[in-house]
Amino acid sequence: MSAATPRRPADGRGAVRALLRGVGAYLLVALVLAFFALPMLWLASAPFDRRPGITASLPDFTLANFARLWDNPNAVNSLASSLVLAVGSAVLVVALSALAAYALSRVHIRGRDGLLYALLLLSSIVTGTAAMVPIFLLAAELDLVDSYLGVVLVLTGGLLPAAIFILKDFMDTTPRSYEESARVFGASPLRVLRDVVVPVVRPGLATVGVWTLAQVWGNFLIPFLLLRSPDKSPAAVVMYTFYTEGGQPDLALISTFSLLYSLPVVLMFLFVSRRYGFRFHGGIKA
Repeated sequence: MSAATPRRPADGRGAVRALLRGVGAYLLVALVLAFFALPMLWLASAPFDRRPGITASLPDFTLANFARLWDNPNAVNSLASSLVLAVGSAVLVVALSALAAYALSRVHIRGRDGLLYALLLLSSIVTGTAAMVPIFLLAAELDLVDSYLGVVLVLTGGLLPAAIFILKDFMDTTPRSYEESARVFGASPLRVLRDVVVPVVRPGLATVGVWTLAQVWGNFLIPFLLLRSPDKSPAAVVMYTFYTEGGQPDLALISTFSLLYSLPVVLMFLFVSRRYGFRFHGGIKA
């Protein structure tokens, strides 16, 4: 019987290829991250630059841009207007979607799921642009033009289907035994929802609230369409006024205002993420 063939030494070329592939993958990821990080670096540096440009660079430090922005009355008022619209819409969306999602989760009616999917589909197809004319005519008939209430109602109606769809999954996973125990002691459905269901689905309510605030905070079309007074315009609309008559952007004001405009949403997201972590399954936090 012949002796066994000696084993060949490991081929170093395979290890080199694997190393090169790993280096290439990390390099690609670094380039992608740099591509997306450059706008953020510009946003962080341009407001403090005396002569901001379209490139990210070390700023010639100054706070004069913030002073110019403070002297613009519409800019300051617009942040307050955006806060009113965002908070008002978030409160309505969270409250109404919680009631509707709880009813759809607990009451079994024919065509319930089909109705929910139809509402979600129509809310995605019939966007603000497609419904611009009927929305304006309806608001004019109800005397809601140039009114915060009109904008809040329109935005709430557009966001409700998706919010109900999100919250219904949380309601479906809530243990029914909790509610049955409360009903034994004579609790009404609203009392059960408030004292039993809402504490359990709080992460879902936070998710819908953050989502609504972000959607309304950045909405341009509906406030631009319905609000006529300059002192009522939100930040998303006022930002488009920081251009010269020739269409040239005032980079100092735009960058400074953009930084202030983005901070509330970022801080809100960090707070809710720290509070709930967004690590939950259904209505029960993991």
